[in-house]
Amino acid sequence: MRIALGVEYDGSAFCGWQSQPQACGVQDALDAALTGVASESLVSSCAGRTDAGVHALAQVVHFDTTAQRPLSAWTRGTNALLPEGVAVTWAKPVPQEFHARFSATGRRYIYWLLSRPQRPGLLHQRVGWFHQALDIGAMHRASRCLIGEHDFSAFRAAECQAKTPVKVLKELNMVRRGEMIRFEFSADAFLQHMVRNIIGSLVYVGCGRQPSTWLDELLQSRDRTRAAPTFSPAGLYLAGVDYDPVWALPPQPDVESIEDAILAGA
Repeated sequence: MRIALGVEYDGSAFCGWQSQPQACGVQDALDAALTGVASESLVSSCAGRTDAGVHALAQVVHFDTTAQRPLSAWTRGTNALLPEGVAVTWAKPVPQEFHARFSATGRRYIYWLLSRPQRPGLLHQRVGWFHQALDIGAMHRASRCLIGEHDFSAFRAAECQAKTPVKVLKELNMVRRGEMIRFEFSADAFLQHMVRNIIGSLVYVGCGRQPSTWLDELLQSRDRTRAAPTFSPAGLYLAGVDYDPVWALPPQPDVESIEDAILAGA
């Protein structure tokens, strides 16, 4: 039997999603909890591996098991064995043809950035931070060149293992609410550090360090060394994974409601 799960987590206490020899990955915690519920060794597969410090509102995983358990066991039972900061939000049997990663048609990321002179206190490790005011209009103009199919080598981590740097960025939107800016990214897939590297370069534009035309120059150069440093992982969230409706997976979380809660904490 193949089971799909929705998982949310605070990535600040983990070394990323992927299992590590020192058992510090989110996957290590989840697989141990699932194994405890199933009474057999289980290994999960995820829709998208997140880096150290990166969070998830809607990670999707699947695993195969011979154990017969009610769906509540895969949610409440697993949550009882998970550490704080990780929770299964839903469970659903799926056909064997379903694969959390390879059945996905797109991924969506959110980056929440606090723009104010004072560093965050209550939102430490929950949002990114920049100490100066940012011109969201200039950042929006700069970002338009990134929409579409491009070689994103200029925004790719040196250790990225993707087979190709060519990706299709479907959306890059920005919404300001007071001192908080929400960046919304949607693509078929992302390179390692791609979102954080784009954020870093947009911040350079927003604070006036570079003109709006600079991002297009970076994109065309395909040279990572010319771009801004990789921005903090603290504000980055895997916000959703897109699948064909045929799989009938539960809806994605309401990002605006989550943002309301974040702003209330600010």
